[in-house]
Amino acid sequence: MTELEEFRAEKDEFFRSHPQSPLTPEQRRNFRGLEYFPENDALRLEVKVEPLNDPQPMQMQTTTGNVQFYFRHGRFKFSADGQDAELTIYRNENGYFLPFVDSLAGAETYPAGRYLEPEELPGNRFLVDFNVAYNPYCAYNEMWSCPITPAENRLKIPIRAGEKIFHA
Repeated sequence: MTELEEFRAEKDEFFRSHPQSPLTPEQRRNFRGLEYFPENDALRLEVKVEPLNDPQPMQMQTTTGNVQFYFRHGRFKFSADGQDAELTIYRNENGYFLPFVDSLAGAETYPAGRYLEPEELPGNRFLVDFNVAYNPYCAYNEMWSCPITPAENRLKIPIRAGEKIFHA
């Protein structure tokens, strides 16, 4: 079993049995595990980030109408399936945050987008592993409040890695 497969199995067990699972009790009874794209080494990226010197916090709307504050940290360019794209990494007191929506949204991936926490590396570089892209908790249960992906992180290309749309 690969490290990613172990991670996914542990996440399934958490969703199935942990008291803090985002699933409702009824969803847990029928839960057979989350669906994922196959591991894709081409979407495990070490990227150079162009810093954004914007000290102003931005407001990110949430699914429940609240607002969360983030700073636009930097942008990076990458390719997926031979197509170029660009995304913004945000930060707050909890660390780095990368919400994104791809062209598969609503069909194969959650319509409001998926999330990543990119790992900072030396020299304005980050590890961005789309294989661990995950759905926000509001994808499973509307009682959760989740940031809505900003327009600048809505891609016109598919990202065939990470978690797929949840079907209860």
